[in-house]
Amino acid sequence: MFNLRKILLFIILLIFVILPLSSLKAVPPQNPVYVLSIDGPIVPVVADYIESGLQEAEKNGASCIVIELSTPGGLYSTTQKIVTKILNSHIPVVVYVSPAGAWAGSAGTFITLSANVAAMAPGSRIGAAHPVSMEDDSALSDVQRQKLTHDAAAWIRSIAENKGRDPKNAEMAVIESKSFTDTEALNAHLVDFKATNLNDLLKKINGLTVKNFDGTITTLQTDGPIKY
Repeated sequence: MFNLRKILLFIILLIFVILPLSSLKAVPPQNPVYVLSIDGPIVPVVADYIESGLQEAEKNGASCIVIELSTPGGLYSTTQKIVTKILNSHIPVVVYVSPAGAWAGSAGTFITLSANVAAMAPGSRIGAAHPVSMEDDSALSDVQRQKLTHDAAAWIRSIAENKGRDPKNAEMAVIESKSFTDTEALNAHLVDFKATNLNDLLKKINGLTVKNFDGTITTLQTDGPIKY
């Protein structure tokens, strides 16, 4: 009888040990958040870097991609390539103008507005997106400059409208080369959040639902591991 009690006690203890372990094993792994960084002019190598990062993130099942952005601007043609990649990404893209004091100038404005979620760090700014500042326009005629400006204005309006941002304020960044502080950009409905740092941003957007260009809805899960 004593041995039977010992056996029963051992079985009960074993159950209490095994059950928690089995429940831990049942927890699915969290999808990672991929973080890319642009710090400098928008040139062709940056487009290659973004394309490679998007492909890797998609391949490894990332929950979203955060692009930390600080740029004075760059080539209009390269900007078009990057924006096209962001707009057609199967994974939600977050653009975060950072660190504090950073600038999403010129080309950076188009890139920021094309994201599913746009955010800015304290003291950062965005705008001055007149296209002639992105290229060597010395060989362009006045008519060509005007055409380029009208095209850029229409493009940024289209991006803003599809991302639920204010198209008129977006257009002002092109037509009038207007710049916005982080607070002004938020109030102008050009960006969605202000965040003090990356961790603050990830906390604010966790659980947020975003709409992609193809109409699909995705819920952001940003509490997983971060991969740079």
